[in-house]
Amino acid sequence: MNTNRYFPASRPRRMREQDFSRRLMAEHKLTVDDLIYPLFIVEGEQQRESITSMPGIERLSLDLLLEEAKELVALGIPAIALFPVVPAAKKSLNAEEAWQPDALVQRAVKLLKQQVPELGIITDVALDPFTTHGQDGIIDENGYVLNDVTTEALVKQALSHAAAGADIVAPSDMMDGRIGVIREALEDAGYVNTRILAYSAKYASSYYGPFRDAVGSAGNLKGGNKKTYQMDPANSNEALHEVALDLEEGADMVMVKPGMPYLDIVRRVKDEFGVPTFAYQVSGEYAMHMAAIQNGWLAEQPVIMESLLAFKRAGADGILTYFAKKVAIWLKQAA
Repeated sequence: MNTNRYFPASRPRRMREQDFSRRLMAEHKLTVDDLIYPLFIVEGEQQRESITSMPGIERLSLDLLLEEAKELVALGIPAIALFPVVPAAKKSLNAEEAWQPDALVQRAVKLLKQQVPELGIITDVALDPFTTHGQDGIIDENGYVLNDVTTEALVKQALSHAAAGADIVAPSDMMDGRIGVIREALEDAGYVNTRILAYSAKYASSYYGPFRDAVGSAGNLKGGNKKTYQMDPANSNEALHEVALDLEEGADMVMVKPGMPYLDIVRRVKDEFGVPTFAYQVSGEYAMHMAAIQNGWLAEQPVIMESLLAFKRAGADGILTYFAKKVAIWLKQAA
């Protein structure tokens, strides 16, 4: 009897010969349950605005958002993430519009929870859409983002989202200590089941450009950067430290952002902590894929599906992706 486990006794290609055996040995699978759809919202009615740097993605007024939400529920997408486009007149140095009870996000959440309560609603807790300077916080006279003053504003914003009915608040600002004070404020106000998705490892990446176009903060930022609070792309161990702090402070889930260039971080976080770990396939990743697809350089469906399967392989439990609706349709057609 030949007990040799090397070639030719062992031929790994045997299991790859036919579709049924490839399916049986597949280690990871992408399903609709993995998808979170980011949506941009604007004031007005019957407003649908294209985003030049993100082909196929639009800003929607709340009436059209509701129609979109109903379609997403029918496709089985479990959750959406809302990002507001704030009119210039409502931007300020201190971002007071962020926590007004009748602001755009708060109205959107109330509408969605009334009409499509089964859809999970994630809200962005960050001040950059609301500041005249485009930074994620309140600045001093030198333009430096002040940590503790900003955190006080973020608490107000998170509480206003919870009061509107948000299922998950997602602080994406990278201020130190903000998860702990937001968790304490939520508990004290009785929002004990409002979950916190902490952007724990958010890098000062160059992949965010189209998103800033979409929410209208690029012009306010005026070529500035966010390196004093978002993480250095060179660092990996620091990400584990940030995640550990946020979990100690009360985060229910953690986020790595961007996605594909940082899948090593997703893997390390999942291996180290074993907690619900999310990743964001950001606007720059979307734009790159779409540019290649529209030029005929890449095949749309297989490339998009492969890119998202890579997130699952790296350990992501959920993926924020602008391809979510398209992928949900493909998955439903294949079922």
